Amino acid sequence: MSLFNFFGKDDNKDNASSNMDWNALTDIKQLDEITEESNGNPILIFKHSTRCSISRFALKQFESEFNLEGSIKPYFLDLLMYRDISNEIADRFGVQHQSPQVILIKNGNAIYNASHQDIEAGRLDALVSN
Repeated sequence: MSLFNFFGKDDNKDNASSNMDWNALTDIKQLDEITEESNGNPILIFKHSTRCSISRFALKQFESEFNLEGSIKPYFLDLLMYRDISNEIADRFGVQHQSPQVILIKNGNAIYNASHQDIEAGRLDALVSN
């Protein structure tokens, strides 16, 4: 799935397409699956506000740095469309809502989260290998 579908741009020549294989987080029931799935494979959730330039910059930077394909399953959450899911993530995993924000879930628990300028894909390497 092309990430630019989230922005309403399927064929925008001005933007490089994402090389990440994002999974869309669009249903609150997916959080049960994510929790279960995280017992075997770390899960990353990227919470993004599609109207925020800071969030867009953080997303592009993260995508350009991300090199853990196959080690982490990445989910993308459009906060404007699915704020209820974001609220449930905060409640379920005990992580204060931020935007933009990345949350790493392993064994059913949020083991790492970062927001704004602290979002760096390189910080995930050590967390995934533990």
